[in-house]
Amino acid sequence: MDRNIESDNADGRNSLWALLWSYRWFLIVAFVVVLFAGWQVMRMVFGPAVVVEQIKRGNLVQTVVASGHFETPYRVDIGSQITGVVSDVLVDEGDQVQAGQILVKIEASELQATVVQARGSLDQAEAHMRQLTEMTLPTAQENLIGAQATLREVEKNFERTDSLTAKGYASSSSLDGAQKNLELAKTQVRTAQLQIYNASRGGSDYVYAQTQIAQARANLDTALSRLAYASITAPRNGVVIKRVVERGMVTQPGKSLLVLAPDGETQLVIQLDERNLGLLRLGQPALASADAYPDQTFAATVAFINPAVDMSRASVEVKLTVGKPPAYLRQDMTVSVDIEVARRDQVLTVPARGLHEATSNRPWILGIKEGRAVKQLVRIGVHGTAYDEIVEGAGEGDAVIPVGAGIMTGQRVRAVLP
Repeated sequence: MDRNIESDNADGRNSLWALLWSYRWFLIVAFVVVLFAGWQVMRMVFGPAVVVEQIKRGNLVQTVVASGHFETPYRVDIGSQITGVVSDVLVDEGDQVQAGQILVKIEASELQATVVQARGSLDQAEAHMRQLTEMTLPTAQENLIGAQATLREVEKNFERTDSLTAKGYASSSSLDGAQKNLELAKTQVRTAQLQIYNASRGGSDYVYAQTQIAQARANLDTALSRLAYASITAPRNGVVIKRVVERGMVTQPGKSLLVLAPDGETQLVIQLDERNLGLLRLGQPALASADAYPDQTFAATVAFINPAVDMSRASVEVKLTVGKPPAYLRQDMTVSVDIEVARRDQVLTVPARGLHEATSNRPWILGIKEGRAVKQLVRIGVHGTAYDEIVEGAGEGDAVIPVGAGIMTGQRVRAVLP
């Protein structure tokens, strides 16, 4: 009897398991539905769990980002001052040059001949001056001495003849002859004196000789200058950034052959959105990086803000000086610049992802009050990269629901700190 009862119980259990197994998928789905329903009920009663941010105190730096290029404040166009045929080009683009270094040579045989001719003219003028001072002047001085001696003899003879004529011992014709000799002797003295004056400093012959020397020297200087123009040199230290000259070309005055970027001051030129113009001030620090070397940064300072706005691009040109440019920078290299326009220390900060309508006049955050999401109007100060300054509308430690959490105002929520 007992064995029959046990057998019946075992058969019943087997039948039950068989029945449950046949409905296994239905039972699994029903179980999942019950769990989901329970979860939804909990969400309705207690609200969904949301990872929130907290308003904390911290330091903020507001920056303005712009892009531009690197360059020297000015560039030097190097050209020829004479017309001629290029005989040699000694530099190429990218070469570092020193002040006075020869860059381009121009055929100079005709200019050299002009220099030789000018030197000959100068030598001739100087020889004429030496002849005047070493020969003409001493000769004139000796002639004056002789003429003065003759004049003294003639004067004595005239006085003697005049005395004899007055006493009747000489005829009037003898006196006339003595008078003519006296006038001739005086004329010879005056002629010798004039020769000395002309050959002395300040005299006409001396001044003429000086003028010839000055003209000859000027012609020689001009010829030497034109000969020097045949060797085009660097006006200062720098880097050749452009070359448009080759051997055999005919140069013309005013035509650029090379462009030099001088060493020394360097600058960054950027185009800044005009909406940020009110934040910008001269002297503000900045951090820049070349697009080719994004991991390497260098310091810069705002030095110039263009007073005019480019209407086509709604931007304003800004120049920043670079005190110590890194060696890898090249002319016209593209750079990105972060200009520090404001800094605040130990202020209330809210993560940027928790701020709604940040650029409007009425920004707000979604806080939590009595278990529900509450809209809170706030006043924003400095805008940082990841955080913004809270001036009014929230306090330290307040929870902030991120914008992307999908929570509506008034919805129940359960705050979860990260």
